[in-house]
Amino acid sequence: VFDLPHSKLRTPVFMPVATQGAMKGVTTEQLEEIDCEIILGNTYHLGLRPGEEVLREVGGVHKLQDWKRNILTDSGGFQMVSLLKLATITEEGVIFQSTHGGADLLLKPEDSIRIQNAIGGDIMMQLDDVVHVLTTGPRVEEAMHRSIRWLDRCMAANTRPNEQCVFGIIQGALDPELRKVSLTEMVKRDCRGYAIGGLSGGEAKDDFWRTVALCTKVLPQTKPRYCMGVGYPVDIVVCIALGVDMFDCVYACRTARFGSALTSDGKIQLSKRAYELDQRPVDPECGCYCCKNFTRAYIYHVATKEAIGSTLLSIHNIYYLLHLTRGARAAIENGTFVDFVQKFMYRYHPDKKYPKWVVEA
Repeated sequence: VFDLPHSKLRTPVFMPVATQGAMKGVTTEQLEEIDCEIILGNTYHLGLRPGEEVLREVGGVHKLQDWKRNILTDSGGFQMVSLLKLATITEEGVIFQSTHGGADLLLKPEDSIRIQNAIGGDIMMQLDDVVHVLTTGPRVEEAMHRSIRWLDRCMAANTRPNEQCVFGIIQGALDPELRKVSLTEMVKRDCRGYAIGGLSGGEAKDDFWRTVALCTKVLPQTKPRYCMGVGYPVDIVVCIALGVDMFDCVYACRTARFGSALTSDGKIQLSKRAYELDQRPVDPECGCYCCKNFTRAYIYHVATKEAIGSTLLSIHNIYYLLHLTRGARAAIENGTFVDFVQKFMYRYHPDKKYPKWVVEA
């Protein structure tokens, strides 16, 4: 359990993403009803709109979006990859061409933390120099060392250390030696928690799990370990087995908008005609609002066609991932985690043809 200003955070935990202070198609009240304990916001996007001044004036994004529980804010570092063509990176910081019109945005480590202080998130991610996971050569080492220096600047710039903590981010792409250097230096900084960054970008699953395992073996067991951008159920279960505590991804809501539901037996595509007359709940084992009140036939009727379709499936998918991680927590507490993993994998792979990387991990 991680004590945060707005509430205790039970781990392992999945964190839905509200990039610009809003969960697409889902209200904060609906998130509270499914007992979501923490959501994400993005510093780059919130810093542009509504902007730092507005956030300070209204008392932060908690009040702006009427959310009474925890918030983690990403630093804007990921946009160095997703908006690479719009970014110029130097030791001082990163210059983004505005995607909302107006002047360019210079985001230094100090700026990122100042904006995050205004946003008011309980956990703030350091600004790191992010390169695509498949990058090789000197740029990877440069980014790794720069991320260490930028963490020092982020921690020094935090004006609210008692209310808002800073997580360091381990970098080094797929180079084990660079990851080891990053781990050694980051742990020296004694952050409240640490993130494994730079993954989930198209790397082979074998490289993915080995990098996660390398990091979790070194990171302190007494502090939260967060694998950024991970949201596929199988990936989450494997990473929990490897020692990861926190996960986030847009996948739950994004796949909902395309009519896909995450279930105890794997993902199903409810926009397919096979579900037109199916009177079962989306997932008979699920206790969410969608599964208690609507059939697969109804979701087939509205999926990808009506806004209610994406809302219902988003609520369901978020609920599913929240309860997947809570089920893992209960199994760990009860000493039945091995059984939990075996049953989960069998449900997803009833033919027992388990992916090689899963077995090895």
